[in-house]
Amino acid sequence: MLQYHSAYYLIEDGWYMARVLDFPGVISQGRNLDHARKMIKDALSLMAEHKLEQGEILPKPNPRVRDRKAVLTEPINLKIRASFAAP
Repeated sequence: MLQYHSAYYLIEDGWYMARVLDFPGVISQGRNLDHARKMIKDALSLMAEHKLEQGEILPKPNPRVRDRKAVLTEPINLKIRASFAAP
């Protein structure tokens, strides 16, 4: 299992923007922190599945990555479903 790192930022109207700091392009938002956590997990899974389907390599997690502007940073585990096509 790969463990990436998510950051959460308070934005307009109490919503939270979330991004995975060590997986470029994975960004989402939620109406509260719990919703943002769910949405960023989904976004990470979808982006990883897409990259693998395209034959790309997933970025290497960086346990030292941080963003001081975030109201919260935390580990996020990547969970994807593998499917293999028969040749």
